[in-house]
Amino acid sequence: MEATTGIRRSWAGLVRPEPLAGAYFWLLVFIFVYWARPEDWIPGLVVLPMAKISGVFALLALLLSLGSSKRGLFTLPKEVYYLLALDAYLMASALLSPVWKGGAVFRTLDFFKAWVAVVVIIFAVTNWARLRRLILLQTGSVILVSAISIIKGHGQVRLQSVLKGMYGNPNELAFDIGLIVPFCLAFMLSDRSIVKKATWAGGTLISIAALLLTGSRGGFITLVVAGLFCLWSFAVKGRRPLMFVAAVSLALLLFVLAGSTLRRRFAAISGENITTDVQASAYGSYEQRQYLMEVGFRAIKQHPIFGIGAHNFPTYSGTWRTLHCTFLEIAAEGGIPAFVLFLSFFWCGFGNLRRAARAPNPDPEIRLFTTAVRGSLIAYLVGGLFAPDAYQFFPLFAVAYTSVLVVISEHERESLEAPETIVPKRPWRTLSVYTATSRSNRTYACRSPQSVGEWERLDLP
Repeated sequence: MEATTGIRRSWAGLVRPEPLAGAYFWLLVFIFVYWARPEDWIPGLVVLPMAKISGVFALLALLLSLGSSKRGLFTLPKEVYYLLALDAYLMASALLSPVWKGGAVFRTLDFFKAWVAVVVIIFAVTNWARLRRLILLQTGSVILVSAISIIKGHGQVRLQSVLKGMYGNPNELAFDIGLIVPFCLAFMLSDRSIVKKATWAGGTLISIAALLLTGSRGGFITLVVAGLFCLWSFAVKGRRPLMFVAAVSLALLLFVLAGSTLRRRFAAISGENITTDVQASAYGSYEQRQYLMEVGFRAIKQHPIFGIGAHNFPTYSGTWRTLHCTFLEIAAEGGIPAFVLFLSFFWCGFGNLRRAARAPNPDPEIRLFTTAVRGSLIAYLVGGLFAPDAYQFFPLFAVAYTSVLVVISEHERESLEAPETIVPKRPWRTLSVYTATSRSNRTYACRSPQSVGEWERLDLP
């Protein structure tokens, strides 16, 4: 009989429930509610604070099942502490705000939900199947919102106020779409079924069409960065020439068919030949954003340590407009120390990706999604220069995904270093004996699932 440490992952459902299953379930609910916003398109749900309910239940489930997790509160990765320090500093900034203390305090408490969700992700997402399902739900939710926005906003010049919350602003809708494109392509490449590949390709085209219809210049820049990174990583380095040709051809076709508003808004930046209301509005927006950036630098100069308080810039500027630069926004509202903590958090994410990429012989699918996460983060850092998304949850969750990828890759390395560890492939049952194949292609048998902790190696070729 041989002890088997790796068998538990594949046979956990037969032996005992997966750890933190309750926390993971409510995390999935929170992800769907936050990104799909069903209360905006399902009648009757608007009266329920679904995001708050799912978040509270996820936190309670996590606290009640901490003993079953291998992680402890003091063994969390350092990016979690950077984010917690950022929340604490923003709270101090809110309490000392020279603009509006009460509003900044409540906005900071709302942003604290992101830290709770990140902790739940790191505790509850214990294997690759869970992480893949989480990314699938998040990506699918944004594709669903894109389709609903196109349907409900049909005939509008821009997809503005079609849904509520963050999607009421076409710039934020476009920004979220740009960040999921790498995941769409990763799912399309990882699925073997032609039907699933076609479904993901269609979902990607719907999302890009919605982004073009928003007319968001910052969202388009985010999409271009994400697209170029994916073409280089998946098509050029991955030696998929057909993918490169198809992606470029479809992108040009969509830009011609659905990008008229976006083309006019880009052309308006020069201030010449402005003949339509769309162009006049776009040029006015361009000038206003230049002015707001000057006001942002002034706020940093006047309040460099604690800033003016979270989400207080519209009041401070007197224009009731947000600052369309994520990094300038966090520095103006939280102060320079908050800006340093913000960048440190994302620096940890890229460090995690480097560690995960160095794992020997990683699973091809895990390697594919590691690249997708990197592409999404790079697109965020570039697109964030033109978007008001300092308090956006999407990139914070992406950094949490990098923490999980490090744990998964290290587990894979440990499995490879243990020659007798059984990781079943295509298990089957014959004559009341369960059999499985290990990584070293040895065949093992077990009399019943209840004795899965002890497997006998069969003397078979």
